[in-house]
Amino acid sequence: MTGVTVTLAEIREAPLSVDEVLRSVAAPRAGGICVFVGTVRDTDEGRGVIHLDYSAHPLAASRTRELAERLDATGRTVRIAVVHRVGHLTVGDLAIVAAVSAEHRAEAFEVCRALVDELKATVPIWKHQRFTDGLDEWVGLP
Repeated sequence: MTGVTVTLAEIREAPLSVDEVLRSVAAPRAGGICVFVGTVRDTDEGRGVIHLDYSAHPLAASRTRELAERLDATGRTVRIAVVHRVGHLTVGDLAIVAAVSAEHRAEAFEVCRALVDELKATVPIWKHQRFTDGLDEWVGLP
């Protein structure tokens, strides 16, 4: 049996590709693949969103890789990939794409959820939202 692999763990300014992330976790041993796609929505808590800007600490990429490798080391997965976008995003743009393949679907779902939840909670990426009412808000600041 081959070991598990972190195929992607990156922070990018370029638009994200679901197909790229999905292809990166495909493997003959994988019986299930879970994919999460986070997009910029047009409202947040009832307020209209015009656009947002993501910025990241210089350590964000290495923290993303460390998180994926830690989840990878649990032995419950076949392959893991996660890419988060930074820069200017508009409604409908992809902000994060994560995928986990595992021998069984339950592990794929569980690890994918942990990957996204822990990334959002621990990786230093900040969101600056601009609203239709002229106000703005920073999310994720320490």
